[in-house]
Amino acid sequence: MSVLSDFSQGLSAAAEKAGSSVVTVRAWHRLPSSGIHWRKGIIVTADHTVRREEDLSVLLPDGKRVSAKLAGRDPGTDLAVLKLDEDVAVDIPQFGDPSALKLANLVLALGRTRNASLVASAGIVGGLSGEYRTWRGGKVDQNIRLALDLYPGFSGGPLVNVEGKVLGVNTNGLGRGRAVAIPVSTVNRTVDELLQKGHIARPYLGIAMQPVALSEVLRGKLKTPANGGLMVLHVEPSGPAEKAGIVLGDVIVELQGKPALDTDNIRDLLASAKIGDTIKATVLRGGSPADVSLTLGERPAR
Repeated sequence: MSVLSDFSQGLSAAAEKAGSSVVTVRAWHRLPSSGIHWRKGIIVTADHTVRREEDLSVLLPDGKRVSAKLAGRDPGTDLAVLKLDEDVAVDIPQFGDPSALKLANLVLALGRTRNASLVASAGIVGGLSGEYRTWRGGKVDQNIRLALDLYPGFSGGPLVNVEGKVLGVNTNGLGRGRAVAIPVSTVNRTVDELLQKGHIARPYLGIAMQPVALSEVLRGKLKTPANGGLMVLHVEPSGPAEKAGIVLGDVIVELQGKPALDTDNIRDLLASAKIGDTIKATVLRGGSPADVSLTLGERPAR
């Protein structure tokens, strides 16, 4: 019993230690979310929980309400940064090294309720892997999947180890409903750029597309056989595609020498590209192939 009691007290101490930096974020009229006092006067939370960009406020651990302004947001990593309107006496957490995590390590997810009460959920690290791209295009340094419940309002709160150190920001907005944590290194990199620019600079083409099958006649006109391509349904005015001469109804069949079979191919290409890179494309226009060069632009901030 002594061992269990000591273990229980250790978890409580870890929650209390990290919890002194956890706040309630009011950025949606229906449900508040959680946030972390990441740096002096800077709150990090989950982007998908920020449903308005004005009249934002934060409830501190002592229940005091402080106004805040949105400094920047990044749907790609599901992170948003708020700046507090006044100095506050709230702790900044101690940060741990998420790369030292092992499968099945015990972890805590912390959050704060609408009345600023600290709440916790316990579980284990359910899966670990390396760097990945989210379905929204963001680069995350480590894939940390959590086997614990992220209750409503927990997104934006910290992942905490048994020493009370913060390992990252929890969210259910990137794993299609599955709880994941964005590691400290990714958060720091994102916070730096959001504070500087307000958004994350990522390349884009400026078109909307859908996969289509190609007839045998059209396939026969191509140098490299392709069973399908991507039909252009929308061209953004003044975007990279329009500047390159792409028009509505074009079918993109090849990008950088590789088949353009679905939008995942585009996402993978953009993930490894940089703003200003030139992309070679082959399109079918009016049933005839044409070669096009596109210079990737910077995706506008929403």
